Amino acid sequence: MTQTQANYTPEKFQNAEQIWFWFLYSKSVRNDIGRQNGRNATRRICELVDVETMITKLYLCGKLNAEHLSVMKEYGDRRRAPHQYVWRENHAAAVWDSAMKIIDDAARAKGWLE
Repeated sequence: MTQTQANYTPEKFQNAEQIWFWFLYSKSVRNDIGRQNGRNATRRICELVDVETMITKLYLCGKLNAEHLSVMKEYGDRRRAPHQYVWRENHAAAVWDSAMKIIDDAARAKGWLE
């Protein structure tokens, strides 16, 4: 073990949105990670599979529904949250906020948030 590995402290997330955007971005570049050899990568408190498992469990127990997942995917792909003051995004913003609250509660229970 090297000196830097001994002092390794994973970084926690600020909120549920940060978890969600990190998860989607990391999944999209997963194949490139081996080529980067971990350079410039922020080490996180959890792995991609941990977030995926948490989202799946929240869906299977009925806390997240299909509409939550649809809005999360749509705006996750856009890399931004829906805006409540944009008429076309008003409903999506309410659904997004509800989903992020559910994820925030679950992530906080796991100790992933500061």
